Amino acid sequence: MNRQQLSRKIIDTCLEMTRLGLNQGTAGNISVRYQDGMLITPTGMPYEQMTEQDIVFVSNQGQHEEGKLPSSEWHFHLAVYQARPDVNAVVHNHATYCAAVSILEKPIPPIHYMIAVGGTDHIPCVPYATFGTAKLAQYVGEGIKQSKAILLAHHGLIAAEENLDKALWLAQEVEVLAKWYIQLLSTQQPIPLLSEQDMAVVLEKFKSYGLRIEE
Repeated sequence: MNRQQLSRKIIDTCLEMTRLGLNQGTAGNISVRYQDGMLITPTGMPYEQMTEQDIVFVSNQGQHEEGKLPSSEWHFHLAVYQARPDVNAVVHNHATYCAAVSILEKPIPPIHYMIAVGGTDHIPCVPYATFGTAKLAQYVGEGIKQSKAILLAHHGLIAAEENLDKALWLAQEVEVLAKWYIQLLSTQQPIPLLSEQDMAVVLEKFKSYGLRIEE
């Protein structure tokens, strides 16, 4: 895709994220890898008002084009791309159940085999740091190496994948897992977990199984 097409895809993905109930207002942000940097949503602009011209280019050195302000979270988007050469799209949101688990400062353990969607046997939760800071970007860069989906303590979710369709799919899957986990915690009963051996088998099978989306 050229820049215009990628920018349109970012906006459409933002709108779909809201339609799916994964975000509120202007809280989330989305980016795609592009040339020697990324294209990212602008700061504080309602998705329905965005045009392709509003999407901001930020270089790998953190320089953004004049006359536009990128999302305040651009630092951790760059950190994801630097840490994961295998991903080309990042979706960040404050999905209700993911945010709830993040407030508990808990990872999502292997309650279900679909935990493997992130590439490991749990969905990690990285420590809290103020939004938009280099410290948060550092935590994100470390956490995303473990899993393509991570929770940010007292904040929300990051999902990174090959393309925007897969990244949004991953975000939706993790929100479902987070909802189940919150519901299980509310029972105040011990939660049976899949074993390391069980998850190892699933992770191996996931190497040849999953969402298929044509580029």
